Amino acid sequence: MNYSVNKNDDEWREQLSDFEYHVLREAGTELPFTGELLNEERTGVYSCKGCGAELFRSTTKFDSHCGWPSFYEPKAGDAVELLDDDSLGHHRVEVRCAACGCHLGHVFEDAPQTPTGDRYCINSVSISFTEQ
Repeated sequence: MNYSVNKNDDEWREQLSDFEYHVLREAGTELPFTGELLNEERTGVYSCKGCGAELFRSTTKFDSHCGWPSFYEPKAGDAVELLDDDSLGHHRVEVRCAACGCHLGHVFEDAPQTPTGDRYCINSVSISFTEQ
């Protein structure tokens, strides 16, 4: 894929902590109910930890009780990219930052209580929060 933000492996490793690198660049996952942004309730913007691109607004965040910050839609249609993920023996849809390709989490169509029916299940370590 061609991204607007391109860094080599050494640049990513210099910028990110070991755990951030594992999640964002190797599609790792933080343990449920451990992320610092899980219970964030202030009004603001969630951006990619890798490149700073705006991804989600607090107005689309909801408590899905899954252990990770959940949103029912990204900021704009082109803020994230969705990729098929069959890595664990069953089908999932991976969510990546469309600007830099960093792994954010997965999206599931299991949130009928939201306007879209979607649950973007995002690792806290993949995103930064800015209060507005």
